[in-house]
Amino acid sequence: MSTAPKSEILNLVQMAAYQDGSVVSRQITKAEAGNVTLFAFDEGQELSEHTAPFDALVQVLDGEADVTISGSVYHLVTGQVIILPAGEPHALKAPQKFKMLLTMIRA
Repeated sequence: MSTAPKSEILNLVQMAAYQDGSVVSRQITKAEAGNVTLFAFDEGQELSEHTAPFDALVQVLDGEADVTISGSVYHLVTGQVIILPAGEPHALKAPQKFKMLLTMIRA
């Protein structure tokens, strides 16, 4: 028998602080069907190109991000989202500090 997670209000922008020269991550929830992780990138930080076996949704919560998907660069600002398709190479870079919520969905 499994139990449901406790419901609570979260302030995502405040849950991960920026750290000089770092990418900070904080897992919000994890389940067999997928997970949700909060990230805070300092200016100039990045996640190098990689692939994932399932789709992911990037939501920019604060600042601006450059997201590269299969060689195409997308510039996102606060409030915008983009889908990282399964199997497509992607990378993220912070032209300035930014926070994002990454939702990975296993199909």
